[in-house]
Amino acid sequence: MRINCLACGHKIELDVAYDDYEGQIKCWVCQALLEIKSEEGSLQSLKFVKMVPRPSAEEAFERTR
Repeated sequence: MRINCLACGHKIELDVAYDDYEGQIKCWVCQALLEIKSEEGSLQSLKFVKMVPRPSAEEAFERTR
């Protein structure tokens, strides 16, 4: 199943594990949280939940120390 992120438009490929699924997924490009519901491999609903803020370069560097 393939969906488009509602925040950035990136195509997200979901494998068969998501054919019967209800819950959240995260776009790996923009980090947006999306809520989906699928049944038998068919998308029933797709909602934008929220953006997850990315750490700044300085914050990411500090975490590696």
